[in-house]
Amino acid sequence: MLYRFFRDSYWGVIINKLSHHKYFPQKEELPGYVIPEKYLQGPSESSECSSDSKCNPEKECSEEVENKIIVTWDGEDDMENPQNWPRFQKAIFMFNIFFLTISVYIGSAIYTPGIEEVMHVFDVDQNVATLPLTCFVVGYGTSIFLPLSESAKYGRTLLYITTLFAFFILQIGTAYSQNIQTLCILRFLAGVFGSPCLGTGNASMGDILPISQLLNGVALWSISAISGPSLGPVIGGALVNKWNWRAPFWFMVCSSGVSFLIFSFFLPETYGKTLLYRKAIRLRALTGNENIISEGEIEDQKHSTTDFFLNLAWRPFEIMFFEPMVLLIDIYTSLMYALMYTWFEAFPLLYMNTYGFTLVESGVVFLVLVLSQLIGTLVYIPIITRTYTQPLVAGKEVSPEVFLPLSIVGSILMPIGLFMFGWSGTNSVHWIVSIIGAGIFGFGAFFVFQTLFNYLAFSFTHYLASVFAGNNMMRSTLAAFFPIIGRYAFNNLAIEKFPVAWGSTVLGCITTVMILIPTLFYINGPKLRARSKYSNINQ
Repeated sequence: MLYRFFRDSYWGVIINKLSHHKYFPQKEELPGYVIPEKYLQGPSESSECSSDSKCNPEKECSEEVENKIIVTWDGEDDMENPQNWPRFQKAIFMFNIFFLTISVYIGSAIYTPGIEEVMHVFDVDQNVATLPLTCFVVGYGTSIFLPLSESAKYGRTLLYITTLFAFFILQIGTAYSQNIQTLCILRFLAGVFGSPCLGTGNASMGDILPISQLLNGVALWSISAISGPSLGPVIGGALVNKWNWRAPFWFMVCSSGVSFLIFSFFLPETYGKTLLYRKAIRLRALTGNENIISEGEIEDQKHSTTDFFLNLAWRPFEIMFFEPMVLLIDIYTSLMYALMYTWFEAFPLLYMNTYGFTLVESGVVFLVLVLSQLIGTLVYIPIITRTYTQPLVAGKEVSPEVFLPLSIVGSILMPIGLFMFGWSGTNSVHWIVSIIGAGIFGFGAFFVFQTLFNYLAFSFTHYLASVFAGNNMMRSTLAAFFPIIGRYAFNNLAIEKFPVAWGSTVLGCITTVMILIPTLFYINGPKLRARSKYSNINQ
């Protein structure tokens, strides 16, 4: 297992090339390798794509395929296919992606406990001091590296490791920042280079898991995605309390540096098209047959580099703005994301000012979101397995609307949690009641995010990367600016006995109205998908 992980890692591939395939050779580079007969024959008469993935309207097999020999896996049980890895190897790989995601996204909120000190050191007001948080969120919403992750030439691991190294270097510069302008610029760039973890983490789950297990894997991965921002205030608060506002960034230097050292050696490539792309290169070198090619190479050759990026850069906006159901879901999830960031501003106001929590104790409260998501996962997985996975495995037709009842339940729980949080936040009520309210909100939000993302994924399978790129951009852009107004909104709506009640009520009313969106899709989803140019129904 460790050999395969290192062989297909960033450094493993480089060492293999520099040693002219002497060290860490692939199967085709071993002395006793027997070349499959089909690669020794003439061009294939079939024009079908390889079994690795299905063709779609934008990536149809060209007529040139008739003169090529398409590289495929060596049988359905080929262990080079990550889908066939043993369960414990998949578990270790998933843990690697989870840890990588946490080690990067803990950087978003780890800055917040030091905002007041930044205000003093750089002599700026709270709005300006909050900008580095905003810049980070805007940065990882750009999704500019997403096209590379869909290219067979580059794949996932190269993207993960190179951007992680850049992220690590940027943390050093951030820790040494001498003015607010430098801090904002470096935080924005850190968000940009940290974005591949959030943008392609779920895709990595799809590389190794069959459809029957994919939803469970993505649900588990999402825990790491929210654990990072939730752990940030806890760790940041402790470090700022012990040292100063720069300490959280030195922590990020250490965490991202260790992650880079470990994962550059032990994070293997899993993107099937990239693995077959490399296999085609090895087979051409071994046989001298230039007709051997992979499906990923054919797709990459159809477009110039400029066309490739322009196509994928425009398509997220096209689908987002010209597909009503995508636009509505993007608006819904973006408002949820923005409301959560606004709501987070109420935590220090309530627990520090009303209940007398310390900075560190106030940060610990954010862990209730991690706990609520863990509980949500335990409830979610059995339900989805029964309603979606088992019928799918049995060969039954399952519509994407099967996810929406859970989404409606979650959308009802969110305003309940907000109202409970706001109106129990007073000296006469124990603080645990408001924390339970926060947990109910987190539990409901988990259901909504998971089910609506699943609904998008299984409604627009052929354009999945573009759909989620647009969603990520809208969510991050909206959420980035809400922390700036969040505290002022809660302060202006505060009353003496209930400091966060009316602010939470406003958010609760907004989320109550938003219950209509998943309900609308549940009732009219098939009709809306039928009218869609990009949905699976019309492909």
